[in-house]
Amino acid sequence: MSGDRPTMPPVRLHTDAELARDALSAPLFARAAKLARWAGEGTPVGAGGELLAEQLLTATELLGLKGEEDGTAYAAEAWQLALDTGLVEFTEDPDADDEADADQPSATASAGEELDTLTGGSPQDVLDLWLGGLETVLADAAAPDLGDLVDQISEGGELDLDALDWNPEEEADFLDGVLGNLYLLTALGEGGPDRPVPLPALAASMIVPDDMDEPTDDILEEVSDAMMRLDDQFRLLAPTGLVEYQPVDEALIEEIDGEGHIRESVDGVTSEVPEEEDVTRYGMVALTPLGVFAVRARMLDAGIDAPAVGDLADKGADTLLAALPGHPEEAARAEAEAWLARRAPQDAARELLAAGRGDDLDAPQRRLACQQTLSLVGTEAEPALREVLDDPQLGGLARVWLAEHGATDIPEPGETMVFWLTVDTIAAQLAAEGDSEELRGLVESLVGRHSGFFDSAWRVDHPATADVLEAMGRLHPDKKVAKEARKAAFKARSRR
Repeated sequence: MSGDRPTMPPVRLHTDAELARDALSAPLFARAAKLARWAGEGTPVGAGGELLAEQLLTATELLGLKGEEDGTAYAAEAWQLALDTGLVEFTEDPDADDEADADQPSATASAGEELDTLTGGSPQDVLDLWLGGLETVLADAAAPDLGDLVDQISEGGELDLDALDWNPEEEADFLDGVLGNLYLLTALGEGGPDRPVPLPALAASMIVPDDMDEPTDDILEEVSDAMMRLDDQFRLLAPTGLVEYQPVDEALIEEIDGEGHIRESVDGVTSEVPEEEDVTRYGMVALTPLGVFAVRARMLDAGIDAPAVGDLADKGADTLLAALPGHPEEAARAEAEAWLARRAPQDAARELLAAGRGDDLDAPQRRLACQQTLSLVGTEAEPALREVLDDPQLGGLARVWLAEHGATDIPEPGETMVFWLTVDTIAAQLAAEGDSEELRGLVESLVGRHSGFFDSAWRVDHPATADVLEAMGRLHPDKKVAKEARKAAFKARSRR
């Protein structure tokens, strides 16, 4: 794997069958399929396959949208998706008059070959068809408003893109970035249908520089503009099944600024303790399980490493333990469970323990991941753990496992093994979380329970001993104890 290849945290995917059902039930896709069946063997349409006025009204009624304000627009969108995905095909009438009225039929539409995919294709076939349709909707979402296009037509009848101030690539990249941020939040457990993301926070994540403590008025104005653009885009994307979206409260927009700027929303959401009932009025969005699948597929196509939970199930324990420290907690547990499910408990334990050995810089984190994975293994693995009781690197964690699983006749560890395990554990936590509050508490507890801790700790034959003691000096609140830790760290470095 290339070292500069972007890598995302792993996500949990629903099965293809579940995702295919979600795709088929997505409002826009379901409407497109219904219209394709309605088209049957022949429906008069315009030269580009578009529905004529009479057919559009019929289609709107067929979809149950007749009473809705934008019913005909929704019907037209569904028909266009059917055309784009091959659910509907059309052929031009060779006898049609090129000068005919726009509302006169000049082609015939009928159900396309892809319609059979919905009933006879595999779940993957359905998902491929849905993904193809999604791409067309994403392209529409990144395009400027049709009204803006009309306004910017020059006197000569040509579109002036410079006057429009629209860069297709930049707009598409912006939307991809927003979806990527949503994906990342979902993977980290900070987003999803149960934890929708406030639209102002999402827009700010794309606009506000990371090193900016207080956004300037200009930046806030940019965020406000981005919010309004995203509000339009998510309204368009929600019917595809990609996202769940609660739109910006239109009354709020009108009250704040007749032009649609909602600057105050950013101040409210970027404060440390925003009021939830206020935040929701500015829009809330989350990727659906189908959306997670879709964004991941697009990332993979773009060369981004976007793993899924279960990808490591058939890999060796060395690969598993190297990857787990970088996983969010829930994903790490799910990945470990998937790996263990394919192996007998004793075989799994032996493979994990063998992979946990080592004196390299990553070894402490591997052993911590090994210990966490072994905690999911039942008592059937006990013989494998007893085999390493005398191993200087594994004997300590083996004793911990045996005690936690209610085993008896566990030999007492020597002081050397106890201190080695302590250093190894702190080294792993330092690598994973740095100087965290949790580690600070652990350090205080260790020193408090063991008088003369540093007199023994500096002698531990572990590659990370000096670094661990230095960290303990930084973390311990008692100045006298911190000084002892720094002295011990100096001794540890001197003996090497």
